[in-house]
Amino acid sequence: MLIDTHCHLTYEIDNDAGVDGVIERAKSAGVGVIICPTADPEDIPTAIKIAETYDNVFATIGIHPEHADCNADDFITSEILSHPRVLGVGEIGLDYHGDDIKPRDTQIKLFERQLEMARDAKLPVAIHTRDAENDTAEILNKYSDIGGVMHCFTSGWDLAKKMLDRGFFFSASGILTFKNAAEIRETFSKIPIERIVIETDSPYCAPVPYRGKVCEPAFVVETARVMAEIKNIPFEKLSDIMLENVKKLYPKIKI
Repeated sequence: MLIDTHCHLTYEIDNDAGVDGVIERAKSAGVGVIICPTADPEDIPTAIKIAETYDNVFATIGIHPEHADCNADDFITSEILSHPRVLGVGEIGLDYHGDDIKPRDTQIKLFERQLEMARDAKLPVAIHTRDAENDTAEILNKYSDIGGVMHCFTSGWDLAKKMLDRGFFFSASGILTFKNAAEIRETFSKIPIERIVIETDSPYCAPVPYRGKVCEPAFVVETARVMAEIKNIPFEKLSDIMLENVKKLYPKIKI
């Protein structure tokens, strides 16, 4: 059984098949568990509702840096983080890519507040970092008692080494399968398999051979195949290892 550790099911509400169809196709492909993060704070109630509705869906609760002008305390409470279906705090982090970004100091303030929430709730975090590796690493070093996963990891070995030393996991998305992703595959070849999980980041980052299509959790199988090739192990063994890794990453999960 495979687990999609990061799939935005809240974005699937309005597609043709809805969440039901997405989950059924995932099950048919051998993807038995899905973890639904939040990025937009307005999606938090929806993510929790989905996790309560489907016994194979869990949630992580967080606010993406593109919403850095909001107050995390208005949306994330201790009651939400203690919910049995909520496994962690995410996706949170920093994003300095492009021109239309929130001010860096505002992003950092939101990031640090959510790290404090994770610490108080004793939950792991799912980290988004884009063109912000140095600040991300420096801030996480201040919260050395918090573990988690570098979501959709596409940074280089330098950051990977730092976060390995911090005990973090690393999540590979469909980007791993892209022809121009040789450097990412090289980085994952160096990361111990005991620290790797996989995801789709649906509806984004559809893997080969589905590039250009709306991504969904069933496609995580393609990322798993490439990862098995990188690690030179049978697909079935990789699936077993990924399952155990998710249990270590998210101790609250019941599967």
